[in-house]
Amino acid sequence: MPVIAIANQKGGVGKTTTAVNLGASLAAAEKRTLVVDLDPQGNASSGLLPAELRNTARSSLYGVLFDGAPLASAVVRSPDIAFLDVVPTSEHLLGGEVEMASLPGREQRLREALLPIRDLYDFVLLDCPPALGLYTLGALVAADSVLVPVQAEFFALEGLSQLMENLELVRTLNPSLRIEGALITMFDGRLSLAQSVAAEVRGYLGERTFATVIPRNVRLAEAPSFERPVLAYDARSVGARSYLSLAVELMQRYGMNAPVSEERKGRAAG
Repeated sequence: MPVIAIANQKGGVGKTTTAVNLGASLAAAEKRTLVVDLDPQGNASSGLLPAELRNTARSSLYGVLFDGAPLASAVVRSPDIAFLDVVPTSEHLLGGEVEMASLPGREQRLREALLPIRDLYDFVLLDCPPALGLYTLGALVAADSVLVPVQAEFFALEGLSQLMENLELVRTLNPSLRIEGALITMFDGRLSLAQSVAAEVRGYLGERTFATVIPRNVRLAEAPSFERPVLAYDARSVGARSYLSLAVELMQRYGMNAPVSEERKGRAAG
């Protein structure tokens, strides 16, 4: 069961959009999927769960990381997508990094919390904050691989280079951590800059760059305001189809040949 951190220290590149919609798309293929929202801003939580469900778990992510509560006690089931579970963030995480700095074994806490539930899921996705702080560090120590969303704009290349350098440092704590791949997001094929950035990313990471490209799409932008992944909001949109394609590509990397049919999409959203 792969644990995949979705990380990039640059903000606004589509990390949370990817965590929400890749998670929903994997679940649509009947893969048991868990999305863990490590960002105190809570956008992945609100993008997957309505407000009345976010605090229904027996514990919270804060309780897991700081008090040793079982991760299973913080899990909430998606009301829209079968096979999809969520660990929503906690408002107490906002000031938690200062508190965490003095805790023993702080880098290993998420990794240890995941161990008892790893066999319950086919995929675990960790949505990281837009900074290489203690929450992101914990995710990278807990993860098997890193999926890096890269916005199709110039400054994204600089952020990608910095992230690669930081990952080398993290490997002192997690030697087996590898790059799952870069994902080009917010792509507009009409712009020569977008084409150039995509080509440079592929030149930099080669086959580790996903073939799937996520375009700019109105439905992707609208879906969070309805507290739903785009698959449950408009399954026929370009954004939904793109993330379904990414899910298939990811499953094939792990030898899971499970195309996402219209019937399965209907069952997942039902």
